[in-house]
Amino acid sequence: MRILSCIVCALFLSIVGAGHAAGGTVLVVGDSLSAAYGIEKQLGWVALLEGRLRARGLPFRVANASITGDTTRGGLSRLPAALDRFDPAVVVIALGGNDGLRGFAPPQTRANLRDMIRLSREAGAAVLLLGIKLPANYGKAYGDKFHRIFQDLATAEGVRVVPFFLEGVAETRELMQADGIHPDVAAQPRILDNVWSELAPMLDTRRASAELQAGNRQPASP
Repeated sequence: MRILSCIVCALFLSIVGAGHAAGGTVLVVGDSLSAAYGIEKQLGWVALLEGRLRARGLPFRVANASITGDTTRGGLSRLPAALDRFDPAVVVIALGGNDGLRGFAPPQTRANLRDMIRLSREAGAAVLLLGIKLPANYGKAYGDKFHRIFQDLATAEGVRVVPFFLEGVAETRELMQADGIHPDVAAQPRILDNVWSELAPMLDTRRASAELQAGNRQPASP
């Protein structure tokens, strides 16, 4: 089973994020919320992000390493291979929802996310953490403790965070699929806007840095 999982992961990573962009790669490591579960892949928020980058002439490509059902433990285990493959400028970590739905202990989820942040930064990438909330039926005490993971961790590690990247979506029944967990097609632009609010400044910084480095590599005029 482990071998099959590795093969599937390797195949998945081989088909996303092809090409090259001067500004670098935005690597999204997530679960079904970022893997366009239940809708056409090209209509998911990650695909829309690729389109927005092109439309605005921003020199970045997107690699979507999101897998339906993944947890922070799974994301942590496959992150090193993704970092090696894509050498990203920015890593968007969109995991944790399945940890909460399965009742995992918040300290373990936090530790996994912390390790993902640190691995990404060690690889030279900036990190954006996407927070998530649990349905009300999981109880207020557990739900609040779980949701605090994201803001607390972002503060401790000094990274940007979207506290709840389904803001304006999860509470609107018409924007959700029948299961009440996964956003529908109409929700994807709103999700992208939520992510973009924190991602855009990071891309501006990375682009300016890349342009400066490129200028420094130019030979001096005689």
